Amino acid sequence: MKSRYERYTELDEILDEARKLSVQTLIVDIEPLVSWWDNTQESLDWGVAMVVGKVATLPSLRALVFSTNSVRRPSVIPAAGDLEVRYVSSAGKPLRTAPYGDLPRPGAVIGDQVPTDGLLARRLGFAFLHYQPRLDGVPFGPRLMHRLGRLAVPALFGRGRRERARQDPPSTGLPRSG
Repeated sequence: MKSRYERYTELDEILDEARKLSVQTLIVDIEPLVSWWDNTQESLDWGVAMVVGKVATLPSLRALVFSTNSVRRPSVIPAAGDLEVRYVSSAGKPLRTAPYGDLPRPGAVIGDQVPTDGLLARRLGFAFLHYQPRLDGVPFGPRLMHRLGRLAVPALFGRGRRERARQDPPSTGLPRSG
């Protein structure tokens, strides 16, 4: 699969696109889609279980990898039948690709940052499904990186880019503070 770029504000929209792409692998960034930055252990555990439950319905999916550059880890990795579920902390995205080398293709990376998640997708030859939360409450560092990353989209993804972000604020159901 040639790297492509699409922008979303809701997890369900992202999963609809993953279904259309018939991906066999999803790599999911943790902050902020699964759990808000520096949130509680309970929020991380709930978010991981919620995402596993939702992606388990994708018929072609064989592997789900949660990936974060932070040291956070869930208390447990939920089982999902025949779906292989992994969690990679201190991932070193986008420089380290070894944790993803044996994953089935085609695949997609779901994340909020072009310089880390988007570049990882590009290096792996996966689609990049760009999750864009409202910037209210986003810590300064990720907000700055998001804005700088917008400049890199044309260079990384060129004409294959499609934007599907809505003007409505996203609603993930995740608590934003712990």
